[in-house]
Amino acid sequence: MRFPKISRSLRQLTTHVLAIALGVLLTVSTLQVLPSQAEPAPTITAGDTSNLIAQRQSPASTVIGSTSFVTAAVNRVGTAVVRIDTERTITRRVDPFMEDPFFRRFFGEGFSQQIPSEQLRGLGSGFIIDKSGLVLTNAHVVDKADKVTVRLKDGRTFEGKVQGIDEVTDLAVVKINAGNDLPVAPLGSSTNVQVGDWAIAVGNPLGFDNTVTLGIVSTLKRSSAQVGISDKRLDFIQTDAAINPGNSGGPLLNGQGEVIGINTAIRPDAMGIGFAIPIDKAKAIAAQLQRDGKVAHPYLGVQMLTLTPDLAKQNNTDPNSPIQIPEINGVFVMRVVPNSPAASAGIRRGDVILQVDGKAITSAEQLQNVVEDSQLGQVLKVKVQRGNKTEQLSVRTAELQNAS
Repeated sequence: MRFPKISRSLRQLTTHVLAIALGVLLTVSTLQVLPSQAEPAPTITAGDTSNLIAQRQSPASTVIGSTSFVTAAVNRVGTAVVRIDTERTITRRVDPFMEDPFFRRFFGEGFSQQIPSEQLRGLGSGFIIDKSGLVLTNAHVVDKADKVTVRLKDGRTFEGKVQGIDEVTDLAVVKINAGNDLPVAPLGSSTNVQVGDWAIAVGNPLGFDNTVTLGIVSTLKRSSAQVGISDKRLDFIQTDAAINPGNSGGPLLNGQGEVIGINTAIRPDAMGIGFAIPIDKAKAIAAQLQRDGKVAHPYLGVQMLTLTPDLAKQNNTDPNSPIQIPEINGVFVMRVVPNSPAASAGIRRGDVILQVDGKAITSAEQLQNVVEDSQLGQVLKVKVQRGNKTEQLSVRTAELQNAS
């Protein structure tokens, strides 16, 4: 039997339909879920759509609910968060001309006394870490303050006494006498924090008491040099939870309401970027401040720059460059502080530090961490590249003195 010829358009249509059908079959087979991954299918009786609606809404209800995880976290720590108000009196320096008897007679003996003193007020946050009334906050919140007032969430206010300040890590401990049964903030561990974790900032930004903001952990181990405060020795937790002036010293929480950091710094040139001191670092510093009132930090006494072959090559190809730099990885010594351990050991400007105690050094942050983790008076074996030669030097660390 002969079949009539199928027209070209009909053949194309048939092919198109078969392709669609095959595509549907392939899609269905591809999207199948393994039994171990699938949820049991809901049983729905005829005409009963309420169960289906409830099933569809259940994910949202678990998130929104009557109490969110943020509420639970804040409730766990909220009563331990405090507001810190500071006052500092600055006496203006008298014009030296007024020390001259001629000018005092001309303007009057009482003229120099008419220059008023200036009252500076500050605001920050903190949180209670011990039932006896120990409060952890930032050094820059209470440093050089003549008066410190701590206000609890229930409205009670107490005079605070600064027990210790460490400018290098920007941490301070304040003591209030408010009994021995104060609420205490639960301290977590910053070691377990991961990028993408929830981050909840609590404090008093711009004077708005008991403010809570929510975000995530944006990155970890952001060096103080990258943040723009090179005089500190810290690796920060970066977060996009809103942090504003007044948040300083307040806690950064995880989703369980545990303190993982201390809100410290903001970048005025950026939105949604804040930084917190990891709580594990703060615990160690706070313990020393309670015991000794200060923290001893070892130092070498060099201004340094992370050196890479590309950076060195850019310098060496510049006709105006006053110095040729080895095209290697290491830490370039830009300046040696006079009378410092580095100067005493013979480290020179232009040296490239390659190793410390046999460990390769490839960044300024790494070298700073190695020195910070050493002991006062410890001798460090430092290998440097000086021109075409290498030198082995012994540097004995000394105590870094606060700028104040």
